[in-house]
Amino acid sequence: MENESVFNPLAKRNLGKSVVDALLESPALPLAHVGNFPGAGVYAIYYRGSFPSYKPLSELNQKSADYPIYVGKAIPKGGRKGTSTDASLDSTALSKRLQEHKTSIEVVDSLRAEDFSYRSLVVDDIWIALGETLIIQRFQPLWNQVVDGFGNHDPGGGRYGGMRPSWDELHPGRSWAIKCQPPKLTKKQIVEAVDAYMANLKR
Repeated sequence: MENESVFNPLAKRNLGKSVVDALLESPALPLAHVGNFPGAGVYAIYYRGSFPSYKPLSELNQKSADYPIYVGKAIPKGGRKGTSTDASLDSTALSKRLQEHKTSIEVVDSLRAEDFSYRSLVVDDIWIALGETLIIQRFQPLWNQVVDGFGNHDPGGGRYGGMRPSWDELHPGRSWAIKCQPPKLTKKQIVEAVDAYMANLKR
């Protein structure tokens, strides 16, 4: 019996996969030295430092950046909903987002920006969200799936009644997070969840 499914290169998922492949083929650059560059799009961040709970992941990334710890997107303000690929270059959303992440890492004692690298890809903004979703589905990054909140911003005055992100409980240092309420999980429970994640990493 012949396979009834027909490959459609223009199907949304297949077009999204081309974004994933292009990102993974881009060079891994040091996050500590991220500068300003034009573009909006998707990115992946990799870790190879000495934080004890992340040792298995770090070891996998020693020779090359293969297993992201976090995947994200940067959409320009007032996104165009795509009319031409060149228009994405009018924004600097991608570099600004990576610089925000660098700052988040620099203010905590348990991590060093020098231990992180990133891949980024400027993408027409109609494909950004789909690209991010497919990369997360493929790698299930730790900071997307288990230790949430790395990409959070300061909620602002009067809104600190919400729970502190798990990321900030495990890596304290962001001044705004200290003002929030304790998270649902204790630090011990978060570490246990990280250990369970690491035990299932593909080696």
